[in-house]
Formats: sequence, C-alpha cells, structure tokens
Amino acid sequence: MRDQALFDKIDLHLIRVLHTVLLERSVSRAAVRLGMHQPAVSSALKRLRVLADDPLLVRSGGAMVPTDAALRMVEPAGAILRAAEALFSDARGFDPRSATRTFRVAASDFLDPLFLPRLVARLKQEAPLCPIDILPLSPDAHYHALLAQGEADVVVGNWPQPPGDLHLGRLFSDEVVCLVSREHPAVRRGWSTGEWLAAEHIAPTPTHPGARGVIDGHLDSLGLRRHVTARCAHFSLIPEIVASSLLVLTTGRQYCERFTAHLPVAILPSPVAFPALMYYQLWHERTHHSAAVAWLRDCVRDVAGTLRKQ
Repeated sequence: MRDQALFDKIDLHLIRVLHTVLLERSVSRAAVRLGMHQPAVSSALKRLRVLADDPLLVRSGGAMVPTDAALRMVEPAGAILRAAEALFSDARGFDPRSATRTFRVAASDFLDPLFLPRLVARLKQEAPLCPIDILPLSPDAHYHALLAQGEADVVVGNWPQPPGDLHLGRLFSDEVVCLVSREHPAVRRGWSTGEWLAAEHIAPTPTHPGARGVIDGHLDSLGLRRHVTARCAHFSLIPEIVASSLLVLTTGRQYCERFTAHLPVAILPSPVAFPALMYYQLWHERTHHSAAVAWLRDCVRDVAGTLRKQ
C-alpha cells in the first residue's frame, strides 16, 4: 500500500517540473522554460524532495548541482514525458494546425544563417500551437545523446561519416571555400597550399570533446595541419571576426555568400581540394515512425531546399 500511496501523489506536472529543474539546475531558469512563476516551481520542488526523500538539488559554490539520486531520475523522467506526449498524438495522426507537442531541433548554424529563422517561421505558420526548442550543438551536448535521450527530435549538421545507427536524410551538398577580409594579402596575390596552411585560421568550437570537424578531419587524412589560432562557439559571429582581421574561415560557399553583400569580405578558392560538404538531418529509431516527427523532417527538408533556389 505504501507504494500505491506514493504513486497516487505523483502527477505528470510534477514529473515535468522535476525533469526541467534537473536539466536547468536552476529554479529560476526552470520557471522561465516552464512558463511558471518561480514560487510555484519552488513549491513543486519541495513536494518532490519529500516524495524522493532526497534534496535533489544542492548548492555547490555559486551553482546548484543534482544529487546522485537526482541524476538517476533524469532519463526515466524524460522517458515518461516523451511517452505521455506521444501517447495519443500519433495514435490519432498528426494535425499540425491543432497539435500542441513540442518540437526540438538541434542544429549548428554552419548550414546557412537563413535556415533556422526560416524553419521556425515555417513551423509557427503551419503548427501555431506547437512550442519549438532550437538547441545548440555545444561541446557538452553530443548530438547522438540528444537523440537517444529524447532531448532532440532531429539534429541538422554536416559530418564526414554520419553514425550508421541513426536514420539519415540528405539535405544538400556544398563546395568548400575560404572567407577572408578584403584586406587579406591572398585577395591580391593568391596563395599556395603552404601559405594557406601557415595562415591564421578561425574554426568553430568542436561540437563535443574530441570531435574533429570535416575540414581538419580531411586535412588529417592528407597528413596536413592548418594553423588554427582562434575558435568560436558562435559560428554566426565568425564572418564579423574575419572581416576585421586576417583570419581565414574555411566552410561552405552557400554560408559565405550570405555575408559578401554587407561585410568587407571576399570568397577565395581553397588551394587544398576538399570533398563537398554534405548536410544531413539525423534522427533516432525511437521517432522513425512518429507521424509528428516525420512531418517535422519534411519541413526541415523543404526549408533546406528553398535555400538552394536563391
């Protein structure tokens, strides 16, 4: 009876608060994400602590950290929420006009600066009641784990060898070029392979520890190494950095062309031959047959297709 009495005190709202508080590690940030007042989240957390007989979050210096018991709750809580979200929606089919499920898209901004704004606009136009979470591919969030744990529905990016255990949809390919300031010496005189390798390069921060991007991965295969002197986690800021320095950005032509009209930058061919960049969307087996996520994947594909028509 004791277990039944405990179960009767747990509702889906409490699970949602638990999961969000543990992910955010902050009552105030959880309140913003949940659309609740902070005292209400604090009250729910107090109830959860009583139910769990554990503090769940404890202070460590200036931050809050989950206890061991709380860490073990993150994945089961997420699984409960995902199951509840899908319990009836896919069984009834997916109607974007009336659906209220949350879509979670993890994406770098390598593809095109217009992609994410257009995707959000498309989703809000066709599924106006569905919340949208755009998640970064950051060094502490491996995309495979995001998909496996249900923290993302699809991941959009480019990889030299996408993992074979995920589903894959090709979006498009793009030529590798270099973006430099118009004041860069190579604009006037060109460059050899040796000069390009020795130039100062800027590169995105790896998406997870130990990750090698497609540019450096290809150079490794050729036994070459470029001189990377700057890294930036915010890819959309790199063209501004390039415009005011002698740093070299090597990436897809489509991305670079978005900046030549309003920044003092130029596009140069790379003296090293690279295979075309391939952009994909990836998804996990757990959502492969979801009508809602299939609709999302169609939106991602369609929006990516509009970028190539300009």
